Amino acid sequence: MQQKTKNEIMSWIKSICFAFIIVLVCRQFLFAPVVVQGESMFPTLTDNNKLIVTKTTPLERFDLIVFNAPDEEQQYVKRIIGIPGDSVEVKDDVLYVNGKPYSEPYVNTEVDGRQVEPKTNDFTLQEITDNSVVPDDHYFVLGDNRTRSNDSRAFGFITDDLVVGEAKFRFYPFNDVGVMN
Repeated sequence: MQQKTKNEIMSWIKSICFAFIIVLVCRQFLFAPVVVQGESMFPTLTDNNKLIVTKTTPLERFDLIVFNAPDEEQQYVKRIIGIPGDSVEVKDDVLYVNGKPYSEPYVNTEVDGRQVEPKTNDFTLQEITDNSVVPDDHYFVLGDNRTRSNDSRAFGFITDDLVVGEAKFRFYPFNDVGVMN
């Protein structure tokens, strides 16, 4: 009877260890939970939203990504505006990527209950980064709350190795649970 109990305990220990290893591998290589801090992505995301970040999808323009901040010891959530090879410019509150205008319905238009004009001050990639296009293995990112976002306009490009992954799913608050667009 004692040997049977020992075998049962060892079986449980092995199962728990195996499950723990699977969780660690998944978190390291496939996905991770992230908590949004601050208001730079308002109205798309708000402070304390909880997200699942996938580490396996290829990144595209306008994806929401989480990355290790180049200027602080924390993680940021921002929107990719420029991918390698893109030229980026904002003129008269219109985003131009490679000379093509883009509508940005996700950009916050209010501050303290007042309409903000312009939502994004004019700039060119050349003025901000001394580059006319986004270099290979780099991204140009902006927050959706342009008046209150520390983004590539302040710290320049982010490198591919700083990217944690793409924000794919919001699981808190419960009334906003769902796949990220």
